[in-house]
Amino acid sequence: MSNGNLSGQKSGMNEKQEMKKNMDALDKQFGITEAGSTVNGELRAGLTTFLTMAYILVVNPSMLSNFGQTGIPFDDALFATAVAAFIGCLVMGLWANLPFALAPGMGLNAYFTFAVVGAMGVAWDVALAAVLVEGIIFMIMSLPQVGWRTAMINAIPTDLKIATGAGIGMFLAIIGLREMGWIQDDGATLVNLATTESFGYDHGALISMVALIAIAVMMARGIKGAIIYGIAVASIYGWAVDAYDPYNDFLAGGAGWASPTATWPSADFGFVGLPEETLGAALGALGDVGSAEGTSMGAFLLVMITFLFVDIFDTAGTLYSVGRQAGYVDENDELMNSDEAFMSDAAATIVGALTGTSTTTTYIESVAGVEDGGKTGLTAVTVGVLMLTGLFFSNIFQAIPTFAAACALVVIGAMMMRQAADIDWNNGEVALPAFLTMVMMPFTYSIADGIAWGVISYVAIKAGMGKFDEINKIMGTLAILMIMFYLGPGDTSTFDWIFEQIGLND
Repeated sequence: MSNGNLSGQKSGMNEKQEMKKNMDALDKQFGITEAGSTVNGELRAGLTTFLTMAYILVVNPSMLSNFGQTGIPFDDALFATAVAAFIGCLVMGLWANLPFALAPGMGLNAYFTFAVVGAMGVAWDVALAAVLVEGIIFMIMSLPQVGWRTAMINAIPTDLKIATGAGIGMFLAIIGLREMGWIQDDGATLVNLATTESFGYDHGALISMVALIAIAVMMARGIKGAIIYGIAVASIYGWAVDAYDPYNDFLAGGAGWASPTATWPSADFGFVGLPEETLGAALGALGDVGSAEGTSMGAFLLVMITFLFVDIFDTAGTLYSVGRQAGYVDENDELMNSDEAFMSDAAATIVGALTGTSTTTTYIESVAGVEDGGKTGLTAVTVGVLMLTGLFFSNIFQAIPTFAAACALVVIGAMMMRQAADIDWNNGEVALPAFLTMVMMPFTYSIADGIAWGVISYVAIKAGMGKFDEINKIMGTLAILMIMFYLGPGDTSTFDWIFEQIGLND
């Protein structure tokens, strides 16, 4: 045998040994074998989660920039989106060791753009300052020494927490079906079935339904990576036939965040660059709040409280529900490493505000990776690293057809609905609150609204039954604060009315 062959064999053996050493290090760091998983399985689960939420790399910058209307540059928002997601996932994975991914939240970015900056006329840098303050308060509440966040979640009855998971499943389903092109707006009935007569071999709705059924078949057969395969095949086929992407057809009532036609990714790659306007803008804007020419303190506090309220309940509901699905809720109905998980969310929100994006939160799409076998923080770290690729390969993620990724959301929604069977539907005192928690999420397009009205109705029913001793202090306080948030004199909330009375809105 020649020296060259011997050298090649030694080199190959060294590479294998080095790879095994790295695998063992990852296993030890995250406790992968102990959790009943493998390094390859965790990496695959991370990729699955990433593919189902990669849309945020395109949608969030588009939303925040609003085609140049807000003043936030698209590239600045893209950088902030990727970095906030990376930091959040890294902290979640390395500290909390949970397979949950984070990124700027949908709904919160719409509120930021259209309600705060658009309707209220608050400058975008002041809105970022509100997100920054909210993130800091969120962090303080999540400290183990304070423990408010964990105490709040533990105080919510088990049936309502289970209903939260099922409601999130329904929420995912309505999002997925709309993005697939199967449901559409209707002036008379709110939603309706899309016009199926026009569905052909190149229509995204038909392609996504085939992919949806294929994913379900593969999952039923126990094939790992089924969701990835479904998304990949639907995308490649869609690119090959220039498929119509109904969700992105703005003229037909779609969102219009990307091209309505699926096209192959371009070959242009390059770093998007550091933020030119948004980096640190939140810090500078804080000094203008309350000044003669700046935003009033009342308006600032109202915006900040809204961000905080939605962030708390979006994150709490998502973490508990995904944690329960992943088996990280113990016999006492408590989420493992909950303080660390909440602080990961808060850290990502602070970083996001400082770089230029709205509130960052834990993503319900994390269930995709959990269903694909993700059990440890390596899944979250994988998502975070892949999010950074958005700074270099955003064109690839922009090219993934919305209908291709959306079919995964419907599958996940079906998986999460399994939790509804554990609710005590025979208990008249909890049946309606649990039901409202579930249905309000898809019908209001908000996890926070579902949780809020579940809590309000639960406390109201207990009070109506005269069982005041069964309303713990935390639930009673939450119900009062939520009523103040939603209701008030005239067309304002109670919080807004109070600010007006004490002169903070002047």
